[in-house]
Amino acid sequence: MSLRINTEIPNIFVQTTHGNFYMHEWLEESWGIIFSHPKDFTPVCTTELGALANLESAFKKQNTKIIAISVDSIADHNKWIPDINEVNAVDLNFPIIADTNLEFSKAFDMLPFDDAPSNTRTAVDNSTVRVVYIVGPDKKIKAALSYPMSSGRNFDEIERLLLSCQMTASHKVATPANWKKGDEVIIIPAVKNEEAKEIFGEWRAPKPYLRFIKDPS
Repeated sequence: MSLRINTEIPNIFVQTTHGNFYMHEWLEESWGIIFSHPKDFTPVCTTELGALANLESAFKKQNTKIIAISVDSIADHNKWIPDINEVNAVDLNFPIIADTNLEFSKAFDMLPFDDAPSNTRTAVDNSTVRVVYIVGPDKKIKAALSYPMSSGRNFDEIERLLLSCQMTASHKVATPANWKKGDEVIIIPAVKNEEAKEIFGEWRAPKPYLRFIKDPS
């Protein structure tokens, strides 16, 4: 199954560095960031998980949980975590899934394209690409990013995207290009002027279809 925005995430039972559980049970009523990396003990992944660990407290304030995943074992994850902490001066506290049988990677569409049938692929010759899913409390995907193995992710953008998803889930607005928290937002077209006046009061409109208001959050 190919996962798209607004599809519910598979409720897979996972083995992690923080114990075993079903994904829906882990998420509870929170937002979630599901984060795949190609391989433990590799240079780019070490910097990425360090950057993610550095944002963990900020995400927690946004009612957002983090979970990482690769095809490596629990033992390898646990051996690697001290390296991440040392190199990045962090204290990594989120769970990392051990997807040694590729069940999670296949269900969440995290493997690079290959002509081989998915049911014949094994962790021995496969690594996950750099995928990020932002998941809402309703267990549905709100945003998805996919990077090649050679390119580390921009964590400012991941945080910005999370904040945008959370705001637009709570208010009848959209965020413009290069938006950052505190910037003006746009009233969505579905809200007509009469309703917009009741909800937002005044707005700035360089065009009739482009109505800016202050950050309502």
